[in-house]
Amino acid sequence: MPTPDRGEVWLADLGMAAKVRPCLVLSVPPEPQDRVLTTLVPHTTSVQGTRFEVALPKRFLNAGAFDAQGLVTVAQTRLLRRLGKLQPSELALVEEAVKRWLGL
Repeated sequence: MPTPDRGEVWLADLGMAAKVRPCLVLSVPPEPQDRVLTTLVPHTTSVQGTRFEVALPKRFLNAGAFDAQGLVTVAQTRLLRRLGKLQPSELALVEEAVKRWLGL
């Protein structure tokens, strides 16, 4: 199984209610002694215009935004395929939205 890297966007199965959607990998790769989990920022096409959404036009994504309020941690087996990777400056924008949401 491929290990997702921070800043990559993967198609992920988030369960019946949340469905399969593109997600940004926010966590670092696990070490052998760690649980094989990945924290994700889901991408949504139902944009609400909140301060926690980050719209980044990418050719591998439909119009929408990464939603920092939707943070989720899943087993890596729920990651279906890699769609692409964000630039460091784009990742930084999502990180800022996550920090804003978590009060960090």
